[in-house]
Amino acid sequence: MNENIEANNTKTVSENAAVGYKIGDEATDFKLKDVTGKMVSLSDYKDAKGFIVIFTCNTCPFAVASEERIVALDNEFKPKGYPVIAINPNNPIVQEDDTYELMQAKAKEAGFTFPYLFDDSQTVYAKYGATKTPHVYLLQKEDGKNIVKYIGAIDDNVKNAAAVKDRFLANAVNELLEGKEVSVKETKAIGCSVKQ
Repeated sequence: MNENIEANNTKTVSENAAVGYKIGDEATDFKLKDVTGKMVSLSDYKDAKGFIVIFTCNTCPFAVASEERIVALDNEFKPKGYPVIAINPNNPIVQEDDTYELMQAKAKEAGFTFPYLFDDSQTVYAKYGATKTPHVYLLQKEDGKNIVKYIGAIDDNVKNAAAVKDRFLANAVNELLEGKEVSVKETKAIGCSVKQ
């Protein structure tokens, strides 16, 4: 009987893993509130070639350790047509440090140069299939659609920026900019679980 229970649990885990976008899927647009109070959609960025969508939050140590890197990515790639769009997927009732007001303070304190959006209905992160903070989705515009090209981690050392050897996300954006196919399409996102 225990074997059957384990088999069922395994099935459930793999079914859960199947939820969300896959490489090559079209990511639908959304409209979420930025920390400035403005509603933001991907469609607002008429000249963008694509987007670096990062699910992150205020206090997860992995997310905090990534803040400077996320700002650097925005500074590096926004001028080239791939702006960062950061989204907080956490439920502030469960994770009290992720209220909208504390997001506003975080964006100011960390010097965010990109929209920091509040997924208050928790529908956007679920649609993407994000499970961690941080969790990255690289989108490229193709025929008016936002196509998923890379999913996973920013780089190979979420805890220590100085020890990074492989910039997965930056490499993927650069390959797209060069008209190439992304060579590493998926990596494992390492971070705190999204708080539902």
